[in-house]
Amino acid sequence: MDISVIIAQGSDGWEVAVRAEQLGYKTAWFEDSQMVAADPIAMMAVAAMKTSRINLATGVLIPSNRIAPQTANSFATLNSLAPGRVMMGIGTGFSGRRAMGHGPVKVDDIRSYIETVTGLLCGETVEWDFENKRRKIAFLHPDDGVINLADKVPTYIAAQGPRMRRLVAELETDWINIHSTIAAAQTDMDDMETAWKKAGNGAGTFKRAIITAGCPLLDGETADSPKARRQGGPLAAVSYHNILEAAQYGSLGTGSFGETEAMSKYRRLYESYQPADARYLSLHRGHALFVREDEAEFVTPELIRKTTMTAPVDELRERIQELERIGYDELAVIIHPGDDDILERWTDVMEKV
Repeated sequence: MDISVIIAQGSDGWEVAVRAEQLGYKTAWFEDSQMVAADPIAMMAVAAMKTSRINLATGVLIPSNRIAPQTANSFATLNSLAPGRVMMGIGTGFSGRRAMGHGPVKVDDIRSYIETVTGLLCGETVEWDFENKRRKIAFLHPDDGVINLADKVPTYIAAQGPRMRRLVAELETDWINIHSTIAAAQTDMDDMETAWKKAGNGAGTFKRAIITAGCPLLDGETADSPKARRQGGPLAAVSYHNILEAAQYGSLGTGSFGETEAMSKYRRLYESYQPADARYLSLHRGHALFVREDEAEFVTPELIRKTTMTAPVDELRERIQELERIGYDELAVIIHPGDDDILERWTDVMEKV
């Protein structure tokens, strides 16, 4: 099983990619969330010039952020900087769209977007709808050295729901899942493989990455340590964000606590945000990046351990071995700044998996 890093931070994120390459990580995934994090295409371009082996990918790209021809051009250009190392991760847009008060991109829109981008990257002439007009488009200078269409750009779709998983199967792409529990990871895999077989695809012919965050705990270290809170706390807090907006936008799949006393208190906090018609501006500040001061009391050690991979090293190895048995071939870990040794800690975990 491979390990990769998800970079959800500022313009120095390329430095994490450099260190991850030195440690043998497979891929550096760059978050696409325009109101929250630095631009992934810019960061991938810098990382492409500073690395030579590690794969570089959007983790994950939101279709509504860029028109499809521009996305195709961005990946073709990146592919000229890092030939054969560029991948497109794509999804419906959780943090990036909710941070602007919008729900997910529609599945049918994602389908046409992927078909346009991948068609262009294969050197094809495709039909594209834009400004109420359908036109044929193609790269006009594919062989002049400006872009690289020779090396394939694989597509990974982040798919937590049944319609998106059917899309993975129908387009025969690779798959990204989000980790919550081992039981959920098994259920999700069973559902994905069922969709894959129903589409008439051969067994085991797609790659399966699973996203997590957390902190490998050393002897005597607890889930309430500053390091564990920095690395696991942000994703734990996202559980609250997701539950609050699930009725409006659908669930991301991070699990539900029911209407506990803590959930009711967090809901009252949310309802205090102003302006009332844009509470998402406060809710998504720090989303998956850091724990806000006003929500810190809700991010307990128990929640961090329950919703992230924050556990002693031996326990994490057992969990990852179980994920590998289920069928996942890549573990992608969200890394947050402030802890110089966190990449090394995950390397130590994986060495004996």
